[in-house]
Amino acid sequence: MLRTVTCGALSLQNLGESVTLCGWVQKSRDLGGMTFIDIRDRYGITQLVFNMDDNRELCERARTLGREFVIKAIGTVVERSNKNPKISTGDVEIKITALEILNPAKLPPFMIDDETDGGDELRMKYRYLDLRRNPVRNNLILRHKMAQSVRRYLDALDFIEVETPVLIKSTPEGARDFVVPSRMNGGEFYALPQSPQTFKQLLMVSGFDRYFQIVKCFRDEDLRADRQPEFTQIDCEMSFIEQEDILNTFEGLIRTLFKEVRNYDLPAVPRMQYADAMRLYGSDKPDTRFAMQFVELNELAKGKGFPVFDHAELVVGINAKGAAGYTRKQLDELTEFIKRPQVGATGLIYARHNEDGTIKSSVDKFFNEEDLKQWGEAFQTEKGDLLLVLAGSKDKVRKQLNELRLEMGNRLGLRDKNTFSALWVLDFPLLEWDEETERYHAMHHPFTSPKPEDIAMLDTNPGEVRANAYDMVINGTEIGGGSIRIHDRQLQALMFKHLGFSTEEAQKQFGFLMDAFEFGAPPHGGIAFGFDRLTSIFAGLDSIRDVIAFPKNNSGRDVMIDSPSTIDDKQLKELKIKTDF
Repeated sequence: MLRTVTCGALSLQNLGESVTLCGWVQKSRDLGGMTFIDIRDRYGITQLVFNMDDNRELCERARTLGREFVIKAIGTVVERSNKNPKISTGDVEIKITALEILNPAKLPPFMIDDETDGGDELRMKYRYLDLRRNPVRNNLILRHKMAQSVRRYLDALDFIEVETPVLIKSTPEGARDFVVPSRMNGGEFYALPQSPQTFKQLLMVSGFDRYFQIVKCFRDEDLRADRQPEFTQIDCEMSFIEQEDILNTFEGLIRTLFKEVRNYDLPAVPRMQYADAMRLYGSDKPDTRFAMQFVELNELAKGKGFPVFDHAELVVGINAKGAAGYTRKQLDELTEFIKRPQVGATGLIYARHNEDGTIKSSVDKFFNEEDLKQWGEAFQTEKGDLLLVLAGSKDKVRKQLNELRLEMGNRLGLRDKNTFSALWVLDFPLLEWDEETERYHAMHHPFTSPKPEDIAMLDTNPGEVRANAYDMVINGTEIGGGSIRIHDRQLQALMFKHLGFSTEEAQKQFGFLMDAFEFGAPPHGGIAFGFDRLTSIFAGLDSIRDVIAFPKNNSGRDVMIDSPSTIDDKQLKELKIKTDF
C-alpha cells in the first residue's frame, strides 16, 4: 500500500507517529515562511505543514501544487496550534518530510467542495469530479449501507438472492420497453426488463419459496425527478403466503432499514383502503406527515344559489390550521397555483375563522352566518384557521385539492424531510379504463390476483373489481408495491381476456408462464421497492439522480459519455437494421 493511514483517521492519539498519506489537494495556503496543504480522500481531510526553515526545497515544491493534484506525503503527526473542530482530524497536522506528486491535475471546471459553484449539467458532464464531493459521496455510502442492511435482513429470513436475465422478451403491457436487436436472429429483438416479474414467479414454481434481488430495471418513459430510464429495485417474492404475511415481512424490512441506517424508530405502519385514500387525500400516495384531510361539503354548500357549487359533482375542502392571517396577495398566489395547467382548477373559495369567532368567506353573498358556522363545524375549525374549497367533477377536483394540500403543507412547514410517515395503501382497483384505447388495463400488471370475492364481477362490473394489491408510501412517495399473484392457468387466461388479449396473443406473449402453472404452481406473492427512491428519502433529497453514481439527465442522456449515440453503418448492416425512414 502506498499509504499507511487515510486522511480521516488521525487524532491526538497518533502524536509522534510517522505516517504516509495519499490523496487529492483540496486547497493550499502560502503564508510566506510556511505553506499549508489540505489533502483529501474519501475518508476525510488532513492538514499538511511545510516549513521554509526546515526544508526550503520541499516547501517550494509544495507551492507548485494545484487543486486536485494527486500526491503522496510522508511526515510526523504533531498537534495543531490552531485547531479546526469542523473536521475529524482538526486537532493534528502532519509535519512533512517527503512529498511526491503522483499525478498533476488540470484546474477542475467547478469547485470540488460541499457548496460547489457547478450547475447540474456541468456536474453531470464531469460526474467523476462531482463524486469527489462529500454530499454526493455520502449519498452513495448511504446507498451501500442500505443495500447491505437489506441483504442481512432477508438472508436471516432464508431468502435466496437469484439473478434473472437482462435480455428478455418484449411485452405490450406497461411502459415502453428498451429493445436490443439480435445479430444472430436477424429482424428479432430482445427487451430489457421493466421488472423480473415473470421470472420471479417461475422461481416460485421452481420451489425457491423466498427470492430477492437488488436488480436493475429499464423503462423507456418520460423522465422527471423520481424517474430514470434505468433504475434499481429491491425485488422480492414468497410462496405459500397470504397478503398479511407480505405486509408483516416487508414492513419489518423498512423499519429495520430506518433503525440500522438512520437510527430512526419508525412506528408500526398504519393501513388504509385505496378508496379511503382517494376520498380523504385525493391521492393513492398521501403524505401523512400532516393531517389536513378532505371534508366534503355537498350537503351544506349546494342548493344555496351559488352556481359553481350547485353545478358541481363534488364540493370539497381542507382546513389549513393557523393560516387565517393569509393576505389577499397570498390567497391570489394560491389561486394562481391551482389554475396552472398542471393542476387545472378554475377558481378557489376560501373562508376565515376570525379571532372574534365569526367565519367570513369569499362567497358571503350566497351563504349566511349560520351556513358558514356549519362549514366550521364540518371542518372542526378553531380561531385562526383558513378553509380552502374547490368544486368540480369528483375525480378531477380531488386531484386538484391534493395538489393544493401539498402546497399548503410546504408553505406551513409541515413536510419536514427528517420526519417520516409510512402508510400501507390496500385494495387497489384491479383494472383501470383507458379512454384512448377504449379498454381496460391492469392498474399494476396482468399477473395481479383479484380479490376472490370480486372475481364474479369481472364479467359484469370489471371496474369495481379490487386487486389483492398493496403499496407502501413514505412521505407522499410510493416506494414499493406488490400483490398476491394469480397462480391458476384458468384465472390467468380470464384476466388476459378482460385485458383485451386474444387466446393466441396471450399464448404468444405469456404461454411459458401459463404452461408453468400446470406443473404445480404454489400460491405466491411479492413486492418490489424502488431502491433509488427509498435511498433519496433516507438522504432527504427530492431527486433520485443524487443517489445514483452515474445518472442520466432529464432527456435520458448521459452527458459524460455522450450516450445514446449513433452507430456505424457496418453495425447497422450486421443487425439488419434499416435507417431509411
